[in-house]
Amino acid sequence: MSTIVVSKSPSVVVRPSEAVTTAGNKSILSLLDKSLITLPTTVLYVFEDPLDEPVETIRRGLSQALAHYCPMAGRLAGHGDDVHVDCNGEGVRFASASANCTIEEIMSAIDDNRKKLMTPLLQELLLYPMERCGRADPLVLMQVTTFSCGGYIVGVTWNHGIADGFGIANFMQTVGELSRGLPTPSVVPVWCKYYDDDNSTSSHQQLVAASVQVPVLPPYMMAVHQVVFEVPVSDLDASSITIPASLINRIRRGGCTLFEAVTAVLWRCRTRTVMLDPETPTVLIFWANARKYMGLNDGYYGNCLAVQIAVEKSGVVADGCDIMDLVGIIRRAKEQIPELFKEKGDAGILQAVGELRGRLGYHNTFSVTSWRNIGLENVDFGSGTPSRVLASCRDFKLPACVVCPLNKGGQEGPCRVKSACVTPQHTDAFLQEIATL
Repeated sequence: MSTIVVSKSPSVVVRPSEAVTTAGNKSILSLLDKSLITLPTTVLYVFEDPLDEPVETIRRGLSQALAHYCPMAGRLAGHGDDVHVDCNGEGVRFASASANCTIEEIMSAIDDNRKKLMTPLLQELLLYPMERCGRADPLVLMQVTTFSCGGYIVGVTWNHGIADGFGIANFMQTVGELSRGLPTPSVVPVWCKYYDDDNSTSSHQQLVAASVQVPVLPPYMMAVHQVVFEVPVSDLDASSITIPASLINRIRRGGCTLFEAVTAVLWRCRTRTVMLDPETPTVLIFWANARKYMGLNDGYYGNCLAVQIAVEKSGVVADGCDIMDLVGIIRRAKEQIPELFKEKGDAGILQAVGELRGRLGYHNTFSVTSWRNIGLENVDFGSGTPSRVLASCRDFKLPACVVCPLNKGGQEGPCRVKSACVTPQHTDAFLQEIATL
């Protein structure tokens, strides 16, 4: 095929369609929000079925959605402990683009595991992909790219400090609902309390419960968050991985979830690839939606992530046990998450977390995040739900993989994973381990 060319139009500012009632107020960020305010995160929605005037339809739905998600249209302000969102309604950046190829052609190119091809193509589908979020930057950037086949791709980059994956899924579902002509969001968005300059509480336009407060994670969990984001990141190689259905099904016959099976495969294969000393502990890190543990409803869109770790000797993970034993380690760590919200800062646990500091690095630290079943695949602008939902790997702050949602139709099959967990020198060996497991 000929060279793929994506032609972009100049970006514009999209502001809330209605007056922002919280203009001039500041929205409080939780400690977890603040730890993520420099991290840009990206999701790409791939739609194969045509939509009439997709650019204008989505732009209009975005403007209407911002009236319900006021902080999304604001800007970061303040310093130190006083970092907050100024709900000034300045809006988000939006651009349109067109590509000289079909959806199938660009997906084939993106699925190619060669970083030199995949990364630039992903960036062409995004509006000004950032290395880090600045104080003056919009909190959301969106680009709609149309293709010669009639399909389109919506690329969204957002400041992770304003929303987690579950939250951005709610936001994009609202954009879709309003693009289709629905009068209001099906899920009422909820964030934190707002304060005016006199520090008195004022209501968010869509706040369903005046008592909603900034979520406070247990001390242990905040300590883990802090430690894992201190891990020094090497030059990680972005790649697209497909884990065969036959491998997944073989493991799941032993009785486990898809997440447990895929995570066990990735943990084993990566450890085999990068292991230096079989006696050195390898640390698996994963996140989960914590809303139900903290008494928040599904409309809460700020960061509400439980973080959990599983630790085992590298030699055991690589070859010293059956893969179902790895599944068991992962499952037990998952099952312990509710208990973490009951502890009151147990000194022993905090000490154990503290001991990890300085010991974590490229060779013994690995993170897995699942984007399945959090609503990302439910976005519909009027042409149906996406055929694929992709993550961008360039934003990771530590060696990590993202388990992408199922393709359209929900048929269980090969599992697609976006990976940035090994350096270029280890990429081929890592992919080979997966292929031969």
